[in-house]
Amino acid sequence: MRRAAAYLAAAACLTGLLTGCGGGAAVSGENDDPLSGLISAGPMELSYAEQFTVDTFEGGLSLITIGGEDRYLVVPEGQQAPQTGADITVLQQPLDSIYLVATSAMDFFVSLDALDTISLSGTRADGWYLDAAREAMTDGDIEYAGKYSAPDYEAICDADCDLALESTMIYHTPKVKEQLERLGIPVLVERSSYESNPLGRMEWIKLYGVLTGKEEQAEALYDEQLDALAPILDQPSTGKTAAFFYITANGAANVRKSTDYVAKMLELAGGKYIFDDLTDDDARSTMNMQMESFYAGAKDADVLIYNSTIDGELQTLDELLAKSPLLADFKAVKNGNVWCTEQSLFQSAMGLGGMIQDFHAVFTGENTDDLHYLHQLT
Repeated sequence: MRRAAAYLAAAACLTGLLTGCGGGAAVSGENDDPLSGLISAGPMELSYAEQFTVDTFEGGLSLITIGGEDRYLVVPEGQQAPQTGADITVLQQPLDSIYLVATSAMDFFVSLDALDTISLSGTRADGWYLDAAREAMTDGDIEYAGKYSAPDYEAICDADCDLALESTMIYHTPKVKEQLERLGIPVLVERSSYESNPLGRMEWIKLYGVLTGKEEQAEALYDEQLDALAPILDQPSTGKTAAFFYITANGAANVRKSTDYVAKMLELAGGKYIFDDLTDDDARSTMNMQMESFYAGAKDADVLIYNSTIDGELQTLDELLAKSPLLADFKAVKNGNVWCTEQSLFQSAMGLGGMIQDFHAVFTGENTDDLHYLHQLT
């Protein structure tokens, strides 16, 4: 019976695109300038983010533009949405039943104390390294509704979902995006990972402040991060070099390109990424390097940082050398200056400031007993 009722709900969504299963939908209009009737209150001030903008209007409306193309008009609770063009998706607040698929966005909601706006997740409980997200799923406050390529449409409609927050992986399955929109569920594609500057990635909290109606709190949290980093950013470079890598199953070294945000974090922390000229036209931020090439480029690096994201954390130098005995000849291994990331790092969007602080501590040798996202291999 429940399944039949869900299918009826889905059918109702298909015939009601203006209201949809959730609280927002794209509304078509015939105006050449559909927002011409709104009075501008000016753009949101952004310091580093380049992948989104926010234009504000009197009455509390905000127009979010992502990637220079996708536009979303956020309408405050109790206000009627104005007529807009078909290229603008209307998001009617409150947005309190979100299907969150973009894992990088979860930490913004946790930081804003807005976890209660998320009712569905594209990641299972054991896939979350953020304690608050994992506990919310374990307690049943957030339910698993399928990954990006195979969402549970039945559960999504049952939850009266009013926003699907996707990563750019959704572009690999365009039919899923089309189906969600056909069901009247707005889809917002998160692009914070496209920010080359880590401070720009953190600034996406301002966008989520708009969505959740917590703009002032978001601004304060971001300013707090910048204030904490100011003493580090004002210092000259330490001159220390670092390699950031992991060993693949095939025995290659996976490294970051010099244009990646991790390389920028090392620079902001007062260090220098050892592969500072590693660029190509490939859109990916990482590349595999044969161990002979990695040896030639990184054996004299002052610091080695092992990326635990793929194959888990290491605790000892012996575990590292088991992956590649060649590493025994590296300067950092001989000096005991080898570190491993905590697995929570890449889900902790607001922790990037803390990561920069950890990198700085490693480069300077100061306060290394109180790190949050790194631990030393012994």
